[in-house]
Amino acid sequence: MARSKEFDETIVLKKAMELFWEQGYEKTSMQDLVDHMGIHRRSIYDTFGDKRSLFLASLGEYEKFITHEMETIIRQHESVKSAIGDVFRFILRSSETYPTGCLSVNAAVELSLLDQEVDRMATTMFHRTEDMFQQLIQQGKISGELSTDIDSEQMARFLHNNLIGLRVLIKTNYTQKELESIIALALSVLD
Repeated sequence: MARSKEFDETIVLKKAMELFWEQGYEKTSMQDLVDHMGIHRRSIYDTFGDKRSLFLASLGEYEKFITHEMETIIRQHESVKSAIGDVFRFILRSSETYPTGCLSVNAAVELSLLDQEVDRMATTMFHRTEDMFQQLIQQGKISGELSTDIDSEQMARFLHNNLIGLRVLIKTNYTQKELESIIALALSVLD
């Protein structure tokens, strides 16, 4: 008779996600995961598979988390510009609560050239963020808040590229003031 699990899969997966987010894939050992997740090694293998499978599940969990956060931010605004600005500012604020940077950016930098599945997942996440920006820009053009001369697709890529850059710079010694000035300049193209 199979034993019932004595842990919540969602909770331990979030713990794994945070550890991979903080340390990266290569620097995270199975023992680190056992210690951080608070479950036995056998339970990790039985529930999630090997380290790579757990990492992929963590990346999927991260996508759900970040998508939810961005959608929540966007729903709180009637202004497209303020919604886009708050998505950028969320990145600054999130480093106070979560590991710095971005798990999808970290995964892309560390593993995309080595692992096709990680590459596919990271690229899909990046395209979803670009699509989110593109939809916002289209809304802004329709409402008259943004110029109809803006190329929505190109602007979405530009904004996303700046968002990725911000996620990288936040891991360095840039000051809050410097990061805020980068956001202001990036958003000025919407004026």
